Amino acid sequence: MVTDMFGLPGAVAVVTGAGRGIGAASAVALAEAGADVVISARTAEQLAEVAGKIEALGRRAVAVAADLSDVDAVKSLAHTAAERFGRLDVVVNNVGGTLPNTFLTTTPDFLEDAFHFNVTTAHALTSAAVPLMLESGGGSVVNIASVMGRLAGRGFLAYGTAKAALTHYTRLAATDLAPRIRVNAIDVGSVHTSALDVVARDEKIRTSMEQATPLRRLGHPDEVAAAVLFLASRASGYTTGSVLRVDGGIGAPNLDFNLPDL
Repeated sequence: MVTDMFGLPGAVAVVTGAGRGIGAASAVALAEAGADVVISARTAEQLAEVAGKIEALGRRAVAVAADLSDVDAVKSLAHTAAERFGRLDVVVNNVGGTLPNTFLTTTPDFLEDAFHFNVTTAHALTSAAVPLMLESGGGSVVNIASVMGRLAGRGFLAYGTAKAALTHYTRLAATDLAPRIRVNAIDVGSVHTSALDVVARDEKIRTSMEQATPLRRLGHPDEVAAAVLFLASRASGYTTGSVLRVDGGIGAPNLDFNLPDL
């Protein structure tokens, strides 16, 4: 049956930024499909809650509290998966993000930090995972990108540049790693996570964002997690180097910081 292609029985996954939001939802979705999961984020308490949900599904979870801006910490997650579960099949590079900033206050260091957190960390984990995936016969890498990697809006210079880099990294890595390892990305729009809550709690701003979105609402983490499962599983077995849009259909930013002209 076609639905069987979405299953991940016996697979092992690593999900970064898995303490909440899209990362947590993705880790649980992979477990629902049959995978054991290594989850990592800064906050141990959040990870414990997610691990509990995974284990309630009858799957195994290893929670690693770590600063994922540390390249060595990110690399070690791949080896943790192999040591604890004996293999590695799926990597979800979800950790990332950068605060909005004006052009003149975006220093070179700020830009480099954005690139490091959104791109370098993804490469560190992926490059550590590849030899282990090859030992298991292949695998799938899913990078969580953003619509701001292809759309232009004021205040998003560092974040958008980093996510654009991650998107093209996805295409280049897919070419390098074919045919045994597939690499895809998801262009995520405005999803109502705790990170967006600071603006979504303002009814006026939230309504404006919803009206600027063709589907007239914000996204839900589970909707991104469903896309992660598709790209991680055999259901997308003939897909690599692709960027899947999960953005409500927007063609322009739906959050305006109202930054004035210089």
